[in-house]
Amino acid sequence: MSRLAVRNQDVLPFRAVELFKEAGALKAAGHDIISLGIGEPDFTAPEPVLEALQRAARDGHSGYSAPAGLPALREAIAGYYGRHFGAPVDPGRVIVTAGASGALQLATLALLDPGDEVLMPDPCYPANRNFVVAAGAVPRLVPCGPRQRYQLQAQDLREHWNARTRGVLIASPSNPTGTSLAPGALREILAEARQRQGLVLMDEIYLGLSYDAEPRSALAIDDDIVVVNSFSKYFHMTGWRLGWLIVPKDMVAAIEKLAASLAICAPTLAQHAALACFGPDALAIYAQRREAFRQRRDMLVPALERLGLRVPARPDGAFYVYADVSGHGMDSVAFSQRLLHEAGVAAVPGLDFGPAHARRMMRFSYATALERLEQAVARMEKLLGKPGA
Repeated sequence: MSRLAVRNQDVLPFRAVELFKEAGALKAAGHDIISLGIGEPDFTAPEPVLEALQRAARDGHSGYSAPAGLPALREAIAGYYGRHFGAPVDPGRVIVTAGASGALQLATLALLDPGDEVLMPDPCYPANRNFVVAAGAVPRLVPCGPRQRYQLQAQDLREHWNARTRGVLIASPSNPTGTSLAPGALREILAEARQRQGLVLMDEIYLGLSYDAEPRSALAIDDDIVVVNSFSKYFHMTGWRLGWLIVPKDMVAAIEKLAASLAICAPTLAQHAALACFGPDALAIYAQRREAFRQRRDMLVPALERLGLRVPARPDGAFYVYADVSGHGMDSVAFSQRLLHEAGVAAVPGLDFGPAHARRMMRFSYATALERLEQAVARMEKLLGKPGA
């Protein structure tokens, strides 16, 4: 058998998936498990999107699209950024991809050379690191604490940028913390990167799920960056595998060339259906659902605090709470296992998201119904009242 490529040694496992498998096995054995683990909305695509999919299938729109995506969808995404995120975009700069994962793969392959370093906050989403590794580059994690809302700051770039640094990969709002970069802090980071002629990969997958301020894209500050977004989270289309890139104009041809070989195109039926996401009926549904997520956050954060699970930085977006479990005398892995097997609640230990806070922090997702969240809190309260907990 041929040997595996050396890069496999640097690809990190995604333990949230393993937790999902473990929880699934318990469910199959008859246990009622409440998942606060996987970051997948409990909502699914609304009726206008489903109807658009059915029409596209009946009308035979299932062939390949252009590698950059359907022109109408590229125009719709560009218009959406202008109307909702304060960043008018030329549709020619939008590349429709096979999910945000496909977008990150294309971006990292187009921009990174072997040995390049990319600064990222610790904590961060583990798969983002693996895209950097797959391109032959090196993710360099910078520990970020609650005082900076677990986000990179301009000072981090000044301290950690070196001759091998190619740029930064940042997310706002963030997975696992649900925290966003304040506009001033983001402006400073973009300025520092530009001063060093570095790239900025901006993960805006959760931008639509911002609760405490009107969401604004980083493109409204600096138009010369690469933005990743997706139909998975705000639009509730996780399994449809549809996302997009917004790139500087001089990058479009290179990205299209890669896309034509690596994916041919994003799923075409999903593209036709996604056009309905931007209609008034669907947008009204998404706005209502965003309010439901806000209500869940406002219930869960104080509930966790009451249980002694401190939330050092209040989340303002996404659907995650990053909580400190160390007050209960266990590290996050042990705490996660007790929650799952004794309380029937699945939540992800901090080990997935970087070493800086791995032992004490856990990610709780509120992408599930309010009633189930309340049941989970009651189960945790019962567990934590036991001796040794």
